[in-house]
Amino acid sequence: MLKLPSMRGQLQILAAKPSSLADLCEAYEDASSMRDALQRQGADADLSLLKEYDQICVDIETDVITYCLRHPLSVPR
Repeated sequence: MLKLPSMRGQLQILAAKPSSLADLCEAYEDASSMRDALQRQGADADLSLLKEYDQICVDIETDVITYCLRHPLSVPR
């Protein structure tokens, strides 16, 4: 939700429902935690692994956006 503030409200509503979005959020948390740990290692980090986790995070972000676009909320005007 921090990475996609423009979609935060929709993400909160969708995440409260049983769906694959919860799985995507959990996967993103795991991947971003690993990426952050690798970044903290600085010069000692395995750069190819760091690059891989960066890409995993980007891929999951794309999956979340796609999920939200496929599951629009009906908001009364």
